[in-house]
Amino acid sequence: MKAVLRVLMATAGWAVLVCVLWVLLLRVVPPPVTWAMARQVHEQGGVKRTWKPLRTMPQAMPLAVIAAEDQEFFSHYGFDIEAMQKALKHNERSKRVRGASTISQQTAKNVFLWPDRSFLRKGVEVWFTLLIEGLWSKERILEVYLNVAETGKGRFGVEATAQACFKRSAAKLSPSQCALIAAVLPSPRRYNACNPSAYVQRRQAWIQRQMRQLGNLTDPGVRRMQFESRRN
Repeated sequence: MKAVLRVLMATAGWAVLVCVLWVLLLRVVPPPVTWAMARQVHEQGGVKRTWKPLRTMPQAMPLAVIAAEDQEFFSHYGFDIEAMQKALKHNERSKRVRGASTISQQTAKNVFLWPDRSFLRKGVEVWFTLLIEGLWSKERILEVYLNVAETGKGRFGVEATAQACFKRSAAKLSPSQCALIAAVLPSPRRYNACNPSAYVQRRQAWIQRQMRQLGNLTDPGVRRMQFESRRN
């Protein structure tokens, strides 16, 4: 029995070490592929993706996804408990399920995990979310998210959709175009930034209003003041 326990502990220790080293590597190296990309290659025959550093994108782009997906991004440590509680209450009384995943959780899921809805996968998602929150900067999390998130059928990352829909680099996107890309993120195969539906356009307008209310949240000085004010 003791020998079995030693083997299990050693295996767990090695698993933790591998996970930590994996996350540390991707702190500086772009993730080469994700499960979603591999699946799209199988379904579509290929994918479009070009990695772009966060510093080359307009500040409106990370601000747009924060406004759309996770307005407490710079205030939490990977999980928005209040949003989770609201989502649970909503899902109890509505057939339309509402999620509460933060940008950190979505990044962990996109980069490290397989497509599944099991409790095991959710538990591993929590583990990797904690790791990237502890070992990456918030800017790195945003950078990876903006480069690996599915932004259209067969398209991954902001640059791919900027080129496909607006015929320009992500660096030259307008705030309105940034908001449009963010508007399709919840369901990038159902909604199309190249040909937005009335619903997507309404969501785009809402995101732009949220961006104006949040202000220049991606500026380090502004972010630090807002972070401190929320913590006090």
